[in-house]
Amino acid sequence: MAHYAIIMLLAGVGIPLLAALNAALGVRIASPSAAATVLFAIAFLASAAVMMATGGPQALAKIAAAPRHLLLAGLFVAFYVLSVTYIAPHFGIGNAIFFVLLGQLISAAAIDHFGLFGARAAPLDLARTAGIAMMAAGVWLTQRG
Repeated sequence: MAHYAIIMLLAGVGIPLLAALNAALGVRIASPSAAATVLFAIAFLASAAVMMATGGPQALAKIAAAPRHLLLAGLFVAFYVLSVTYIAPHFGIGNAIFFVLLGQLISAAAIDHFGLFGARAAPLDLARTAGIAMMAAGVWLTQRG
């Protein structure tokens, strides 16, 4: 389990880096949407390379049978990248990521509480609510001033 935690920690480190780098690219080329398009092109190539290295494209044939609502994830990632690329230069990376983290805490708690999308159900009790509130307060404290 420790390796999962390390990988997710690194993914978390990458989110503000992604925001800062893509926001800077959007400012430099004067087009947040073009910067997002470049990001997605590079992400597509990286994902395709990993897919080919780990078993090839056979899994893509199963997409037709997958429930359509599962494909909404692509819209959510596009919304995230486009919004952070546009907003972060005006609002600040820290402020933008603060609200992203707050949204993640709320959404993750709801997904876990109801066991949505096949997630392991973990009811939102008083202890978890207090923990989430402390996490949110901690993130807020880092952005004060």
